[in-house]
Amino acid sequence: MNVTHLECAQCGLSHEARRLHNLCEKCGKPLLVRYDLERARKTLTKESLRGRRADLWRYRELLPVETDENLISLGEGFTPMLHAERLGERLGVRELYIKDESQNPTQSFKARGMAVAVSMAKELGALRLAVPSAGNAAGALAAYAARAGLETFIFMPRDTPRANVIECEQTGAHVTLMDGLITDCGAEVGRRKEMEGWFDVSTLKEPYRVEGKKTLGYELAEQFDWELPDVCIYPTGGGTGLIGMWKAFDEMEALGWIGKKRPRMVTVQSETCAPIVRAFQEGKRFAEEFPNAATVASGLRVPRAIGDFLILDALRESNGSAISVTDEELLAAVSEIGASEGLFVAPEGAACLPALRKLIENGEVKRDERIVLFNTGAGVKYLESFEEKNL
Repeated sequence: MNVTHLECAQCGLSHEARRLHNLCEKCGKPLLVRYDLERARKTLTKESLRGRRADLWRYRELLPVETDENLISLGEGFTPMLHAERLGERLGVRELYIKDESQNPTQSFKARGMAVAVSMAKELGALRLAVPSAGNAAGALAAYAARAGLETFIFMPRDTPRANVIECEQTGAHVTLMDGLITDCGAEVGRRKEMEGWFDVSTLKEPYRVEGKKTLGYELAEQFDWELPDVCIYPTGGGTGLIGMWKAFDEMEALGWIGKKRPRMVTVQSETCAPIVRAFQEGKRFAEEFPNAATVASGLRVPRAIGDFLILDALRESNGSAISVTDEELLAAVSEIGASEGLFVAPEGAACLPALRKLIENGEVKRDERIVLFNTGAGVKYLESFEEKNL
């Protein structure tokens, strides 16, 4: 479509767009897709969105797939922005919203990134894809790769929620369960990918998952009639969604769709795995690996994120924040959100509620602001987290 090149997020080195890439050839940091925005705006306008397909591909001109034949879709994106009135009343917040990503295919926001990543892998000639995952990314990759006719190799920690494992097995993936964390799984993919002929689609180790995730930002603006909210509270593991939204805001400003105003971006992590929170509080741009990482919210159990500096940059540039909550708090929030709004949310998404309470209490968020909580997945995929021993 309108892709001009890939650009290293750290050193700025330009890379050719029309071939498979993982990290920057010079410094080993993530690559970001750049577009000819002037060309894109000739056909992509606010008015042109009326009547377009109700999924993330409505923003086709700012997604990287060249030919429609390579577009792999299960109907991902354009999820509801729900006004959480009853929950808001409990907090004294009139404009509280939940962006409900559980309504994506494979029941999580990971469907966005994998739809675009798998489409591009197919277009650029990859045949065998591999990924380390704490759960939902694996399920999404397995589903989209199956639809594309590609072979998938998935490595997950042995204590990954069983629903994720079964999901991958039933959609044709080769699944390996490992002792350790997602970082250990990633190391295994790294050791074997050249020999096995795998293309690594790990978080931010290829350029296109973030392009799918950035559509969260486009939807956020469109669903609020092109006026961004005051605060976005986002559960952060690898952080691709937050990074993607920040990228989308810049693209929309260049298109003339929004002004310079940005939401204050807030990262939420578990107290027992909070590398971004610790780095933010210590004023660092890069986050050191978090020791002995453990949390029932498996998507937050990422002890080190390769996009750490991009997350921290967005938090600081937006005058945002980073906050941690306990597993007890986030599990209790699942029930509170469910009883108030009828949503059985993932533990990661539920973490946003106790985070909001703390932000209100310490004065970082005002009750008269427009606030969006991001529910990144469906609670039904985490049944082990709600066993008596965890409650």
